[in-house]
Amino acid sequence: MFLSRKVYSLFSQKASFLLPKSKSIYTRPIASSLSHTASRMHSTLPRLPVFEAIASHDRSSPVVIHSQSGRRFTYGSLLHDVADAKEKLLAEAGRNTIEGERIAFLVENSYDYVVTLLSILGTHAIALPLSAAFPAAELQYILDQSQASMLLSSAKFGEKAQQVIEKGLAVAPKHVKLEKRFGAEVKGDVTLEECEEGKGGMMLYTSGTTNRPKGVLLPQRVMTAQSQSLVTAWKYTPADHLLHVLPLHHIHGTMNAILAPLLAGSTIEFLFPFNATQVWSRFASPFLPSPKTTENITFFTVVPTVYNRLLATFSDLPPETQTAAKTGISPENLRLAISGSAALPTPTRKAWTDLSSGNVLLERYGMTEVGMALSCGLSHTTRLDGSVGFPLPSVQVRLVDTDTNEIIQLGEELDAAGKERDGEIQLRGPTIFSQYWRNEKATKDEHVAGDDGLGPWFKTGDVAVRRIIDTSSSSSSSSPSSSSSSSTNQDQDQYQEWAQGPMYFIRGRKSADIIKSGGEKVSALEVEREMLALPQIAETAVVAVPSGNWGQKVGAVVMLKEGVGRWTALDLRRALKGRLAGYKIPQVMKVVDHIPRNAMGKINKKQLVKEVFADQTSGDEA
Repeated sequence: MFLSRKVYSLFSQKASFLLPKSKSIYTRPIASSLSHTASRMHSTLPRLPVFEAIASHDRSSPVVIHSQSGRRFTYGSLLHDVADAKEKLLAEAGRNTIEGERIAFLVENSYDYVVTLLSILGTHAIALPLSAAFPAAELQYILDQSQASMLLSSAKFGEKAQQVIEKGLAVAPKHVKLEKRFGAEVKGDVTLEECEEGKGGMMLYTSGTTNRPKGVLLPQRVMTAQSQSLVTAWKYTPADHLLHVLPLHHIHGTMNAILAPLLAGSTIEFLFPFNATQVWSRFASPFLPSPKTTENITFFTVVPTVYNRLLATFSDLPPETQTAAKTGISPENLRLAISGSAALPTPTRKAWTDLSSGNVLLERYGMTEVGMALSCGLSHTTRLDGSVGFPLPSVQVRLVDTDTNEIIQLGEELDAAGKERDGEIQLRGPTIFSQYWRNEKATKDEHVAGDDGLGPWFKTGDVAVRRIIDTSSSSSSSSPSSSSSSSTNQDQDQYQEWAQGPMYFIRGRKSADIIKSGGEKVSALEVEREMLALPQIAETAVVAVPSGNWGQKVGAVVMLKEGVGRWTALDLRRALKGRLAGYKIPQVMKVVDHIPRNAMGKINKKQLVKEVFADQTSGDEA
C-alpha cells in the first residue's frame, strides 16, 4: 500500500454494505447506456486509499451539493456511480484495461466532475482535467502533448470538445459524451479489489507564466500523500462544509478542495463561476431570519483576488445580509479561511480580519509539481503577515543560497554583513511529482541530487528567507480579536505538532520576482506589499525592467483606485520613502486600466514587461 501503518489506520473501518475482499479484479465491459438503473448488481473498484475512505464514510452523508439548485448527492451514491462509470469507460475503450493512458475530460464543476475524475482513477488511467475557458489552440496543444486516448465531455461542453477534435490533432482522441448523473441509489454492492499501485494518477498542466505549459504527472501514491498531508495539517472532518468556487484544472481546486475533503468525509458545495454576491448570500443564508439552508460554511479556500472582490462588494449588500454574512465568516462558524496561489496583500489580510471579527486568513505555499508544501498553522498565533509558515507533514524543505549555491543550514540565515540570505526552496518527499510528461530534459534540469543518499531534491524556482520566530503568544497583528476566537485556537493547538520551528517568507519567483539592480537584490513581492498599503493603489505588479546602467531597474505597473487623479512615479517615490530602502523604490511606473491575470490570480510578468515597458528607456540604457 501507499500509506504508513499509522496513516492507513484512518481508513481501516469499512461500511457494512461492502463485500469481503476479493483476489481478482472484475473488469467485464458493458455497453454504454443513458439509463443509470441499468448498472450491474455487483461492481468493483480497486482498493485505492481514496475509495477505501469513501467506502468508510456514512453512505447517507452528503458528499456534493450544487449550491444554486440545491441538489444533493451522498457518499453511498458516489461509490456506486464511480464503479458504474469506470465500467462504462472501459466499454468505450473497447478493452479490459486502459492503465496508464491519458483520459482528458471537459466537465463543469459538479457531482459529475467528481464521478468522472474518480472513475478514471478507478481504471488506473491518468486523469487529465481541462478548462473550458482555454482557447481551442491551447486545448489542442494539451491533447497532442499528452497523447490522450479519449476526451470525455459533459453535455454542456460536448460541442466545444467536438470542435477541438475536428480542428486538427496529430492523433485525435475518441470523443465520449457523458451521461448526466443524478445520484440515485443502486441496488447491489461495490467490492474493493486488491491491486498493485499501477500507472494511474492525474496530470495537470502548468500555468505557462514562464514557459510553455508542461504536463505534471502525479501518480496515485503522490495524490494520496498530498491529500493526506492536508487532512492531517488542516484537520478536515465529516463536519466540514467546504464552499468551492475555484476552477478545477489546477492543483488548488482539485487537491485541496476535492480529494482532501473526500478522504475526510467532508461536504463539498459547488458555486461556480465565482460571483461575489452569491458567495456573500451563501455565507449569510443560515443566519437570516428566513434561511434557505441551516448548514453554515466551515471551510473556504480561494485566491487573494477573490477576497479582494468580496471585500469590495460587501458594502453593496442589504444591511440584513451584511449582518448575517459577518456572522457566517466569523471564527465561530467559518473555522478555516485559506488564501493561496498568489501573495496575500497586507491590506486584504487586515480588512478580512476586521470584517470577520478576528478570522485571520491562513496563508500557504504550493505549486502544481508539489501540491501544498508550506502552511501556517491552525492557531492564529502562527499566521504572521507575509509568512507561509512551516513544512507540511511529510514534506522536506531546504534553502539553497541563490548567490553561493550553498545549503543554508539552520542558524546560518544571515550573511557576514548581517543581511538575510535568499535561498531557493527545494523540496523532497512523497508529495513530489514524478516527471514532466514527455520532457525528460526539463525533469532532469529541475532536480538536483541529494548528498545523503535519500533521493533528489526538486528545485521550485521560488526564493524565500527563513526566520526563527516565537509563535508561543499572539501579537496584535496576528491574533484574533474575539475571546471566542482565542478559545477556538487553543482547542486547535493540540493539532500543531508539525507547525513548529523556523517560518518561511516567500521573496518571489527566482526568474521574475527577484530584481537585481545595481548589485542589490529586490523582492518584487515585498515592494508590492508596501505599494498595496498605499491608499491610491488598487492593484500593482512590480517587475524587472532591463537597464543599461543598472542591469535591471525596479518597475511598477499600477491600477489606481477610483477617484484618484493624476499620480506619477514621483508621487509613488514620495509615498514609499520611509517604507522601503531607496534602491527598492520603483524607478519607473506605468498606470494602466487592467493588469491581466490567469484563473489563479497570477501574472505573466515577463510578458507584462514586454507590453508595458517596450519603449521605456529612462535615459539610462546603454
